[in-house]
Amino acid sequence: MSDVRITKRERHRKLRDGKVVKYTRFVLNFRDPKTGQRRQEFFERQKEAQARRVELLTDMSGAGYVARRDVPVVAAVLEHWVDDRRGRVKSTTLAAHLVVLQHVRRPLGKIRLSDLSTAAIRAWHGHVADTVGAYSANRAASLLRSILALAEEDFGIRAPVMPSNLARRRSRPKKAILTPQQIGVIVAAAQADPEHGIYYAFPFLAGTRPSEQLGLHWDDVDFEQGVIRICRIQERDGSLTEMTKTAAGTRDVPMGPTLKAMLLDWRIRCPRHRGELERVFPGPGRLQPWPKPRLCGGGPLLYQNFLHRYWRPVFARLGSPYVTPHSARHSFISTLQAKGIEVGLVAKLAGHANAVVTLGHYTQAVRGGEGAVAALEEAYRAVS
Repeated sequence: MSDVRITKRERHRKLRDGKVVKYTRFVLNFRDPKTGQRRQEFFERQKEAQARRVELLTDMSGAGYVARRDVPVVAAVLEHWVDDRRGRVKSTTLAAHLVVLQHVRRPLGKIRLSDLSTAAIRAWHGHVADTVGAYSANRAASLLRSILALAEEDFGIRAPVMPSNLARRRSRPKKAILTPQQIGVIVAAAQADPEHGIYYAFPFLAGTRPSEQLGLHWDDVDFEQGVIRICRIQERDGSLTEMTKTAAGTRDVPMGPTLKAMLLDWRIRCPRHRGELERVFPGPGRLQPWPKPRLCGGGPLLYQNFLHRYWRPVFARLGSPYVTPHSARHSFISTLQAKGIEVGLVAKLAGHANAVVTLGHYTQAVRGGEGAVAALEEAYRAVS
């Protein structure tokens, strides 16, 4: 084991009035494992020196030792994290992160990672919560956790443990979701509605975000493999971004028999853009008598038009409780969990970056996606 010793040093100083004052310091003596040079660190209290000794021994036992003067400050590892995310997440997502990261940079930016303690992070979180609110404080803490993890991985610096229970706040009403029986009624109605049904059944059967659904192309639908590749999103103005909300959002979603049959039928009817199949969920254009093609169809369908034309009418027609498209995704996730599908697999199918988002803890996925969608099919099957 590395030789890290604590010695006691006393110095006497004579003041002008002739009084002699004794100063006691505890000295941590060790050699830098990388350079072999002698190092000393000074502490006023023996307890502090002992804690630092334990920390040094832990670092030296592995490859985690970094000389204190070489430890980067929080602002430096924050910039490293931003550079790492650039190009891997949407520019709008990164811009939103940068706004939140101001709450990290200003109060913590000049602190070295070796001096950043769990208690200091807890105090910082409380200050941010009091200043701008619990929601922003929790978002900042989530980003700080990711920043520290990357610094530990890339720089070999042991990061402080994040405080527990930071995100705990007053309970709020849970998002309204439909029961599997209610969803089964909607899916059955969609199967009997060849022009509109696939639009409102899809998020219940695939668990996609609205932006992912509206950005889907036919090239992303692999009927032979039975999967839908989620790899782009549609922005609010109808333009396409060739990446998803997060890196984990790029994924393959298996098609169950119901969804596959509906998509095959819709592929025949789907509006073409300049005579070619492009978007799976395009603007409808105007119908003409068969076999004439639609007029002006095949272009982007804006989200508000999707809500007005396809989503809201089905709930009014069926008398079902209204939920948002994102609640349909919530139903997809909750139903898979209720059917016993591993949370790690559910997180993968939902495009969550971390299974903590899905359930609060991680469970290793050991099944294929086919079993998950089979469970979904069974849950949504309308009771005859």
